[in-house]
Amino acid sequence: MQDKLNLMIPGPTPVPENVLSSMSKHPIGHRSGDFQKIVQKTTEQLKWLHQTTADVLTITGSGTAAMEAGIINTLSKGDQVICGDNGKFGERWVKVARAYGLDVKVVKADWGTPLDPNQFKRILEEDTNEKIKAVILTHSETSTGVINDLKSINNEVKNHSKAITIADCVTSLGACNIPMDEWGIDVIASGSQKGYMIPPGLSFVAMSKRAWEANNQSNLPKFYLDLKQYLKTVNQNSNPFTPAINLYFALEASLTMMQKEGLNNIFARHARHQKATQEGIKAMGLNLFTKENFGSPAITAVKPENIDAESIRKAIKNDFDILLAGGQDHLKGKIFRIGHLGFVNNRDIISVISALESTLDKMGKLNVPTGQGIAKTISVLNNE
Repeated sequence: MQDKLNLMIPGPTPVPENVLSSMSKHPIGHRSGDFQKIVQKTTEQLKWLHQTTADVLTITGSGTAAMEAGIINTLSKGDQVICGDNGKFGERWVKVARAYGLDVKVVKADWGTPLDPNQFKRILEEDTNEKIKAVILTHSETSTGVINDLKSINNEVKNHSKAITIADCVTSLGACNIPMDEWGIDVIASGSQKGYMIPPGLSFVAMSKRAWEANNQSNLPKFYLDLKQYLKTVNQNSNPFTPAINLYFALEASLTMMQKEGLNNIFARHARHQKATQEGIKAMGLNLFTKENFGSPAITAVKPENIDAESIRKAIKNDFDILLAGGQDHLKGKIFRIGHLGFVNNRDIISVISALESTLDKMGKLNVPTGQGIAKTISVLNNE
């Protein structure tokens, strides 16, 4: 059946009907008073979501643009930085940092394993000359389904008088608790097509006072991503360049929905769906790729034994119109990933676990009684 595809990937995520409807309005002038009202409202809503009084700036661009902006607006060529690398996106920040001439120390962990805060602690404590200027890491590493311990790593950074934390929270913001001010995080980057529940095209950078102090020393090249321009215009309820106006309509609608649900309810919903997915997978005899204590609230990675993961994805898409994410790089064909981020409800979780169980049964690869997986998922959903 056409037009029935259900996105169960880490992004883009499903978009609510009222958010889609808001985008169908005629564009308005981006220098108009009406648009300024939207910028003013969404700026306050973004501060609410980030749990901060700091500046949250909106860029027309992807989450990568937000992360690159955070890096180039706080650092200078030759600065020493630590990059956490335990997946595809950690690898990306190492490449970005080196592209700008930064001196990169890499803290690595195997894909599917979280970064060790003690490794960051050791390197930071050994830096007696305080040459390290930043720690750059991914909070929710969706290539593997791992959540890194941002709070503990950031605590180690705060013990260093010079370094700041630059955090990729693209698939964790709006899914789990990240109190920017309480934890003292300096830079948080995120993207619209994830927990924000709107299409791709907007990204967001939250900057602390320490980050702005670092900005005063930064000499890396920047123009479109020069955050000083965004800061100047956001204080005038505007934007330095032509923004994606209709995505602002969507942003206002989605953040209003999120405020109505409440942060704690949003976090609880994602935790419930994560657990229901994990427990259903285990009950049907499949293995989680990541240890449960370090699973991301955005996505669950599954490593089937003696089955090509891509054949499972293909069958579920063909038979049920549900799109799952595959493995990346050396994990292609070895894992598949189930997204439970953003505009996802209990029905979506039941549907994807049922489809997976039915697919394995049809392939002759279900090694437990039919219905055992979905029964466990329903039990979790009914009791959480």
